[in-house]
Amino acid sequence: MLLAPLAAPLVDVIPASAAGGKMVLSIHQTTSQRAGYRKSLEGWAKAGIKNVEISDRILDDFLKTDSMAAAKSVITDNGLTMVSGATVLQDFWNKNAGFAAQMENWKKRCEQFASLGSTKIYCPSTTSRMVKEEDYKTVPDAIREAGDVAKQHNLIGMIEFARSSTLISTLTTSLKVIREAGHPNVRPMLDTYHFWSGMGKFEDLDLLKPGELAHVHFNDTPDIPRELLGQPTRVIPGDGVAPLVRILKKLAEKGYDGALSVELFIPELQGGDPLEVATQIRTKCEKVMREANVL
Repeated sequence: MLLAPLAAPLVDVIPASAAGGKMVLSIHQTTSQRAGYRKSLEGWAKAGIKNVEISDRILDDFLKTDSMAAAKSVITDNGLTMVSGATVLQDFWNKNAGFAAQMENWKKRCEQFASLGSTKIYCPSTTSRMVKEEDYKTVPDAIREAGDVAKQHNLIGMIEFARSSTLISTLTTSLKVIREAGHPNVRPMLDTYHFWSGMGKFEDLDLLKPGELAHVHFNDTPDIPRELLGQPTRVIPGDGVAPLVRILKKLAEKGYDGALSVELFIPELQGGDPLEVATQIRTKCEKVMREANVL
């Protein structure tokens, strides 16, 4: 399966909808993790952020003392749009021994995120176990099952390839397995940090079909040896050395007109004032976006 040509047609690719590939800035809740659900969203809104990405674990903490209705009110009362929801399920995208339990969690998150107004949900390809070639034979079935659940809730499910994954760590592999599955409710997404700091190359972006990419995480890579890179080392766009302007221009060529969601794991930001954090992020990101002519 992995040797199948990437040029194979994709089922039901959604065409580009905006000439010029204009994009919108978003922030992922992981970026202000310690502020919690309400404070992060309220602080970002004060900084002029309009689009947000909700984290499953931060939502869970909020629900310990409050309701889903209250969670939705925080979004709507602050004039925010939920562009995607994040659920982290270990080793989800193949039919391993724990798949059934993980699928129950996926169903729960699809229901929750749909009720909050999201049209997208993603799960990273997180796995550290030893993967064999035969394991990839189960990936299309796992994708189809996840897609069926997402479809029931009018959601697009997405695979986030992660640079440290032993299953799906590159855009090329992500495209191969998603196209093999051929489910209209599962599409690829791209994290600029995983992409640029991982095993891929810039030319891989040429493999994207118009309108195929569903979502983007927007992060930069610091100028340090790649052997030292990890989640906490990713930086605000514009503070690193990744060719983000070039990447955004290429994505615009491919018809991407969605969110650029900033997902950071920097302790100082995660514990900082969300208003100040969002203001800093907005200033730096919009500069990059203007240079790429996607704002």
